[in-house]
Amino acid sequence: MSNHSGVAGLEMKERRLAVLAKQAYEQGKRIVAPLMGFPGVEMTGSNIKLAQQNYGEHFKAIKKLIDKFSPDMVFPLMDLSVEANALGRYTVFPREDSATVYTKEKFDFDELEKLNEIDISFDTRLIGYVETTRLMKLELPSNIIRGVHVTGPYSLAALIMGAQDTVLSILREPSDFHRLCDFTTGIIQEYARLLIVAGAEVICILEPTAVMLGPRQFKEFSAFYVSRITDTCKHNGVDTIYHICGNTMHLVKEMAEAGVGCLSLDSKHVGIQLNKVAEIVPHDVAVMGNISPTVTMTYGKPNDVRQAVIELLDEMKEYPSFIVSTGCDLPQKAPLENISTFMNTARTYNFRT
Repeated sequence: MSNHSGVAGLEMKERRLAVLAKQAYEQGKRIVAPLMGFPGVEMTGSNIKLAQQNYGEHFKAIKKLIDKFSPDMVFPLMDLSVEANALGRYTVFPREDSATVYTKEKFDFDELEKLNEIDISFDTRLIGYVETTRLMKLELPSNIIRGVHVTGPYSLAALIMGAQDTVLSILREPSDFHRLCDFTTGIIQEYARLLIVAGAEVICILEPTAVMLGPRQFKEFSAFYVSRITDTCKHNGVDTIYHICGNTMHLVKEMAEAGVGCLSLDSKHVGIQLNKVAEIVPHDVAVMGNISPTVTMTYGKPNDVRQAVIELLDEMKEYPSFIVSTGCDLPQKAPLENISTFMNTARTYNFRT
C-alpha cells in the first residue's frame, strides 16, 4: 500500500477508502484489515476490563497486533458502551468480556432535557478512547490507517431505552423517537470530533441493532441520521464505514445511500453475499469483509482460514473497491496462527492469474 498521510485535515472531495482500495488493486494487491483488537489483549497478558479503562494498556494491545501482523488499517477494541456509559446509563464491566449496558432501566422521553446537559467530553472513559487514538496517531507507522469506532444513532438509542422499547416507540411514538435519534446523533458527532482531533482517519459507525429494521424504517431511523455523521466526518477530511452485524442484504442499498465511504458486513454464514453487495452499491463505496470471526477465525484450522480467504478473494476478483477483512471483531481467543494465515493468504494472493 502507498503512504496515505494527509488523509485528514481537508474536506473530502472523494471517498478515501475506495480510492485507496483501487490504488492497491492497480498494484495487484488488496487492503488487508481484519477487525481485531481483543486478541491483542491476550498477547499482552492483560484483560478486557483493564484495556477498556486504561488507555495505556489499550494501546499496548493494539501495538502488539501491529508489530506481529502489520495490517493496513487498525481499530481500537470494539466497544458499544462508550457513549451510553458517558450519558450515565448503567454499565457492567466484566473482567474478560466487553463492557455491557444494562438496558432494563425505564426510559422516559422527558429525560432528554437532562441528558442534553451532559458534556461527554469530560467523561473519563470516553476520553480514554480519545487518548488511545492519540497514541495510535503518535506511535504507529504512518502508512497504517487509523480507524476508530462510534456507536450508531439507532443502536445508541436502543442502549438508552432498550431494543424492544425502541421498536414499540417507532410504532407508537415516532416523533418522540426521532427526538431521541436527533439527540444520539449529536452525541456521536461530538465524540467523532474529539476522535478526529486526536488523529482518527476513519470513523466506523457500529449500528448492530438496526439489523432488525425493514428498509423503510432503517432509512428513516438509522441511515438518515448516519448521513449527518458522515457529513461531519467529510467536512473534516475523514472517511466513514457503516458496520452492521447479521444479515443486512435487505439494507445494503439504504446503507450506501447514507453517504458512507465503506460498508463493513458480516460473513456468508449469516447470509451475506459480498459479490452481490458489490453489484448493488456505487463503485466509489468500498465493500469490506467478510471472513467469519467465529466459525472460521476462532474455531477453524489454518487450512480452513486459507481456503475461506482464497474463496473470498476469488469471489471478489472483479471488484477493485474491496477490502479484505473479517465479518466483525475477532474474539480474544482467536488463534494467532489463524490471524497469521489470514494475513499471509491475503497478501500473497494473485488475483490477476
